[in-house]
Amino acid sequence: MYDLKITNARLRGHGDERFTIGIEDKHIAAIAPALDQPSAQQLDAGGNLVTESFVNGHLHLCKVYTLERAGQKALEEYQQDGMSHALDSIRSAAAFKTQYDRRWIIENVRRACDLAVRHGVTHIRAFADVDSKGKLEGVAAVLQAKQEYAGKVELQVVAFPQDGLIREPGALELMDQAMQMGADVCGGIPWIETTHEEEQAHIDAVCQLAVRYDRDISMLLDDVSDPEERTLETLCKKVLEIGWQGRVTAQHCRAMALYPENYFCKLTELARRAGIGFVTDPHTGPLHLRVKELLAAGLPVGLGQDAIAAAYCPYGECNMLEVAFLASHLLWMTSFQDMERLYDMVTTTAARALGLNNHRLQVGGDADLVILSQPDIYHAIWRHQPPRAVIKDGRGIENP
Repeated sequence: MYDLKITNARLRGHGDERFTIGIEDKHIAAIAPALDQPSAQQLDAGGNLVTESFVNGHLHLCKVYTLERAGQKALEEYQQDGMSHALDSIRSAAAFKTQYDRRWIIENVRRACDLAVRHGVTHIRAFADVDSKGKLEGVAAVLQAKQEYAGKVELQVVAFPQDGLIREPGALELMDQAMQMGADVCGGIPWIETTHEEEQAHIDAVCQLAVRYDRDISMLLDDVSDPEERTLETLCKKVLEIGWQGRVTAQHCRAMALYPENYFCKLTELARRAGIGFVTDPHTGPLHLRVKELLAAGLPVGLGQDAIAAAYCPYGECNMLEVAFLASHLLWMTSFQDMERLYDMVTTTAARALGLNNHRLQVGGDADLVILSQPDIYHAIWRHQPPRAVIKDGRGIENP
């Protein structure tokens, strides 16, 4: 007996054909026009599209719903003058974190996770700040949510030194404590350090932590309108040095839009050697990494929400179809072929960028799926409505 059967399902690339999907032991056991084997639970897709569930590759989860509490100064600075004041924005947002308290942070985090469940987002790379102001309050709250939402949303908790490691007293020690608390990923943001030498020291310190605790790495890189910021190159070299290929994700990398063509081509090859995955949030700033070129080079690029009503984005529903809708406009990816790529960027390619290599609707794949409200990708992105049903670990879950 299957644990779950999904009947009357359309699948990508198969037109109007209908399929039945059999799920057993948290994995996809069979896909066929019909399956006679009975099941403990059955869902009728109603002729709508069934796909892998959604992946949010970048969300500052400890900061959700803090815009009104923190004020708009950082938001205004982050995007003005072509992002030339991004560092000023981070400084403006830092003072607010003296108010951090896990008791109110967890309430905001739950609101965001409930939205994720509603919109079929089953995996989030969740950043939590670590610094002398907020201490470990954000990490504690996000780790609590990871336990509470197990079986609904998988949170990859990133210990994130938002205000730097070299320029922020005590941040490295707090990062070490966050790893001991159970953070899944070592975060970094080396471009905000003052000198190239300090950027290198920041990357070295994060990589040392990753090796010590056997953790993956996520870094926000070159998030500013300065073509001389090249911490992505520095990170790629370090990844090759420590043998961490395939375990590192690069977020933002907005300065890439300004790089000379020859340098970009060399950087692309270096990133391929290092096995770097990329995540971009084009709706949060006027610059963004070169998505089409990276995809053409075979590098995985996913989309992220980045923020929900916080200092760097005033909106957000943790709805990755909405993020794909926005990215379609901002990246000029409006053909049907582009839409298919965008859908990959919130499902399978986003999963690859985060090291989730079995997130595929195929026999043996993880049974994390959505039954959409639409029959095809075009209308799914256009309407960006919540799915009809969400399946996590082979089990249908109820929306909040």
